[in-house]
Amino acid sequence: MVKVLNQLSLRHLTLLGTSLLGSAFVLMTDESRAATTQSVPVQHKQAHTTPVAKKTAKPAPRQAARPTPEVSGGSEAVVVTGTREFGKKARDSIAPVDIVTNRQLTGTGQPTLRDSLALLLPSLTVPTGGFDAGALTDSISLRGLNPNETLVLVDGKRRHTTANIYADAGPSQGSTPVDIDMIPMSMIDHIEVLRDGASAQYGSDAIAGVVNIILKKQNHGLTMRSNTGITSEGDGFQQGVFIDGGANLNNRGFVHIGGDFVHQDHTVRSGADNRTNTYVNQLLGQPEQTRESVAINAGYDITDNVQAYASATYAHRHAESYQNYRLPSSLAKYPGYSAIYPYGYAPIEELNENDYELTAGFRGTLAGWHWDVSSVFGRDYDAVNAQSTTNVGLYAATGQTPTSFAAQAYNDTQWTNSVDLSRKFRTSFWPYAINVAGGASYRYEAYAIGTGSPASYTYSSSDGFPGTNPANAGKWSRDVAAGYLDVSTNLMKHWQLDLAGRVEHYTDVGNTKTGKVSTRYDFSPRFAIRGTFSNGFHAPTLAQEHYSALSVSPTAASGIIAASSAGALANGASALKPESSTSAEGGIIVEPIKKLHVTVDVYQIDLRDRIMPGGTIYGSQAYSALAADGFNLPSGSENWTGSQLATHWFANVANTRTQGLDLTANYPTDFGRYGHADWDVAINLNRTRLRHQTNSTTGAPLLNAQNIAYITTAYPRSKIIFGGTWRSAHNKWAVSVHEIRYGETTSQLTYYTGPYTYSTSHFLQFQNVPKWTTNASVTYNITPKWSATIGGNNIFAKFPSVVPEGNRYLGVPKYYMSTSQLGMNGGYYYLDVSARF
Repeated sequence: MVKVLNQLSLRHLTLLGTSLLGSAFVLMTDESRAATTQSVPVQHKQAHTTPVAKKTAKPAPRQAARPTPEVSGGSEAVVVTGTREFGKKARDSIAPVDIVTNRQLTGTGQPTLRDSLALLLPSLTVPTGGFDAGALTDSISLRGLNPNETLVLVDGKRRHTTANIYADAGPSQGSTPVDIDMIPMSMIDHIEVLRDGASAQYGSDAIAGVVNIILKKQNHGLTMRSNTGITSEGDGFQQGVFIDGGANLNNRGFVHIGGDFVHQDHTVRSGADNRTNTYVNQLLGQPEQTRESVAINAGYDITDNVQAYASATYAHRHAESYQNYRLPSSLAKYPGYSAIYPYGYAPIEELNENDYELTAGFRGTLAGWHWDVSSVFGRDYDAVNAQSTTNVGLYAATGQTPTSFAAQAYNDTQWTNSVDLSRKFRTSFWPYAINVAGGASYRYEAYAIGTGSPASYTYSSSDGFPGTNPANAGKWSRDVAAGYLDVSTNLMKHWQLDLAGRVEHYTDVGNTKTGKVSTRYDFSPRFAIRGTFSNGFHAPTLAQEHYSALSVSPTAASGIIAASSAGALANGASALKPESSTSAEGGIIVEPIKKLHVTVDVYQIDLRDRIMPGGTIYGSQAYSALAADGFNLPSGSENWTGSQLATHWFANVANTRTQGLDLTANYPTDFGRYGHADWDVAINLNRTRLRHQTNSTTGAPLLNAQNIAYITTAYPRSKIIFGGTWRSAHNKWAVSVHEIRYGETTSQLTYYTGPYTYSTSHFLQFQNVPKWTTNASVTYNITPKWSATIGGNNIFAKFPSVVPEGNRYLGVPKYYMSTSQLGMNGGYYYLDVSARF
């Protein structure tokens, strides 16, 4: 800790003081420090928000509307994810769901939603690091599958995805996930994570599970919070400010508004650059970013049976990521540039992102039917610039050139219109209620790639991050129409059954049909079994179908070309098909002793036609393909070896089988006047195997050993979270301690020295061994409205396994970024001060 304080700059101390004196403060009682979630089951139907109140429940005139109660996360909580029955409690549901409350999120001490969830949920992982522009988008994965196989909803409505594709090698390659950090954390009431395939309920992407973010709907109060932290290495300073509040609308509705401001500095975890034997190359580390986000959520009872509702989110992000350092000698032939960069330079990828979503609708009851008509429009726009770099080819030809370039731009749009109906029937021929739900939706999707400035793609292009040339720019769109039906009932008093089916039509990839059967039998109030069998799909995204780009390093280059481009078709590419899955899951819910709640679920996901980059071509073949697609390559690259120059395209590369186990257990202990403790354990065991590999139309395998490792062993084999939270008898103090064990990951590393230098067939098998980390915090409730917490995550500063020097490009990446195990920042220590009025 002394080391950290000594390395704090004056700017950081100023920010810290300003934050504590003038920013956010949120009251978080002792429960806010709980570091794990109560895992509960859920039934498989679509999410709804709170239904319109009946006339008898209408508040009296001039009486404040009743606030929405805060979700506790326990088994008595009413869940909405995966069920179309109103008032379904978690303890009675069919499939497993984790409920994470806002207090649990803030209790992690993390200023970002993604990193908070990663500390709470064993089945959820995040990348160890990231490359290039992919590091500037925050992605999540469930059950060791690509982020594209996790569906994200907001209040039960499909959320639009990012336009910033993760294009570099690794398990997340090709993903354009929902960036959940673009939703203000201050506006989140709770999150329900359905750990089950749910394509029959929600459509594409719900293969690994569903994350449903429920926004706050309280009609009163003001909450403020400040979070300040720094890493164990004295860098990566972070500051978060979070404010939200609600208001009553004439006793018939509510409006809730919130906003976040989050800033994080660079961290540097690079090894010594073997060209200079110094640490001048700062490639490895978290990007710098500043994010501002706001949201509003509102509802109003037009009549006693009809409610209007609307919500909106907006976020802006500025982020910067370093590229490999360029030596001063690289500019020896260009005196103008040599004068600008006398000590060499490191190109910077700069992202300016604007993200927004608007939701509006009406819902109510009519003739016993619950109905909901809604429209959701979302858009993400990314302008990616190349800063502090060169275009030496342009300089040689014209004698002048900029050092900053507008390189690339991406736009993703989704507009979804839905009608949902549900009703519970009672008939004379069946002794139990039958819940029937159905609906239809139409979704318009569009994806655009903008052309960079001419200086970014002409001649030798902007170094490190070439701009998009006109041949690879364009706009593409498709229409998606869907309909679903869901029927649930009891076969016996203690035996539930749920049947769901869905059909969808995509104008670019055709039709899909999905179904699901779920059942649960309660032998007693303390023991039940459940099971699900379903199929699902992930339609290829428009980005996967049309994205192309080139990444250039000092002595190498790699590209992605569109599967439908001339360069790809000439080398065996074919049109993308949807991924399809078959899932089976079974589990038990048991209370072996009073108050000890345990759930155990096992699962198997067979995923066919997985979409990942494949068909890699090298050397002169790659040069010809890139040239055919209009790319300008550095001078001399036509003579680069096959290991230095490569390109590929997205393809349906393989079939895989993922098997795993989820276990959760919770137990409270009462110490009387010495307080109360809650103990918890959560475990995920996970393994993916390759079952079949696809060949290109030329007969060549689409994957090599390195690609196969990204799919099968880049996610941890296990993740275990256990610990407890103690609270004093009068709720003045809370102490939380939790251990997280990250299981092993295995990678196939490229050689950069020795006889296999740059080999595309010989790799080093590298094991990132299991790691233990400790998270701890102490909270003091200063008054009933004010509290302060000091804590740390990974307080003993554990790091990933160190990569052998011969397998580090230029000696720099000493930790391997293309996994989803332990992060590379080390320890993180924070001060959280908060208040609620």
